[in-house]
Amino acid sequence: MNSFNRLAAIISLASIFPLNVYAADSKGTVEVVHWWTSGGEAKAVDVLKKLIEKDGYTWQDSAVAGGGGAAAMTVLKTRAVSGNPPSAAQIKGPDLQEWGALGLLSNLDKVSTENKWDTLLSKTVSDTMKYDGHYVAVPVNIHRVNWLWINPEVFKKAGIDKAPTTLDELYAAGDKLKAAGFIPLAHGGQPWQDSTVFENLVLSVMGPQGYKKALIDLDESALTGPQMADVFTQLKKLQGYMDPDGTGQDWNLEAAKVINGKAGMQIMGDWAKSEWSAAGKKAGTDYECVPFPGTKGSFTYNIDSLAMFKLAKKNDTPGNIAAQNDVAKVALEPEFQYVFNQNKGSIPVRNDLDMSKFDSCGQASAKDFDEAGKTGGQLPSMAHNMATSLAVQGAIFDTVSNFMSDKSADPASAGKKLYSAIKSAQ
Repeated sequence: MNSFNRLAAIISLASIFPLNVYAADSKGTVEVVHWWTSGGEAKAVDVLKKLIEKDGYTWQDSAVAGGGGAAAMTVLKTRAVSGNPPSAAQIKGPDLQEWGALGLLSNLDKVSTENKWDTLLSKTVSDTMKYDGHYVAVPVNIHRVNWLWINPEVFKKAGIDKAPTTLDELYAAGDKLKAAGFIPLAHGGQPWQDSTVFENLVLSVMGPQGYKKALIDLDESALTGPQMADVFTQLKKLQGYMDPDGTGQDWNLEAAKVINGKAGMQIMGDWAKSEWSAAGKKAGTDYECVPFPGTKGSFTYNIDSLAMFKLAKKNDTPGNIAAQNDVAKVALEPEFQYVFNQNKGSIPVRNDLDMSKFDSCGQASAKDFDEAGKTGGQLPSMAHNMATSLAVQGAIFDTVSNFMSDKSADPASAGKKLYSAIKSAQ
């Protein structure tokens, strides 16, 4: 099914989040659909809201919680089909190409040229923000997905003296945590969380080239071969260490169990750090962040961005267009990049900022991103909308979560089921 038909298949909800809400003294309004809704994330996005309001514009917040962005994307599609798109929306990776192909995104070349985006951004970032050679979105951060978060005090109580660097060491740590009465691995059993663990295991077991073949190229031999069978075997084993009460839990609720000392570890991207920061914890002291075992040297990334939409006729005013352009400009300015990313847990997209202002996790992430760029280790995250279409991602999500929920599932045949599901979704 093509992009337009997928959008048209969504039932119209034209009444949701109308844009025509103005403050009496506002120069224009910008409505933003996003899913930055956890405590630390909400604090981070509030930084941008205040900067836009400082410039005299009205920020209309249309946050949609849940599903790792899936719920927000459903709302966005209904809005687009109804002819009432928001001014801006949090969109990532290949989805930008899909929206651009539909002719729904605004060209940001004027703003990007005036503010020299091409010189401020790495090629990985700038290429992701462009459709047909033109900027259609502004990047706000770079997230690292292949992180393992550790509570060192819990590790100490369980008799674990170092962070695991291999899968065998991860399982050994899990055994000690379990024996000491802790939840070894905090994990919310939602499809996107399941697939976050899955893609980390693909990278650990199959390496960067195997990851590319399986989750980017969707190569049949990589998806159905013996290494993928091993990935599913490891996934089943790792599942034995996961929170038994985690079914359906949001990621931040699971992060809280590590923060509060009920669990020892969590496999999660660096947005998890926003929860540690919001709890007043310090990197390197109260918590550790290390590459997921077996993935050192690689950097699976998730770039958050705000795409600007062509406004409906009733909203297409000079003031509202100016508000859009202000969001695009402010989002890349140092003031926002520093404060937003320090709150969000991510690293800035600009390549000219002083990383000494960031904690040890942020500094390590920035260093690893640069080094991975030199070795081909920068890899778009499948689980976080950077590597495939949403249809293919959904097929992977379903296959992985179904495998995890089936106690008798066979790892040897799981890869073939995965490939079949992907082919059906294409």
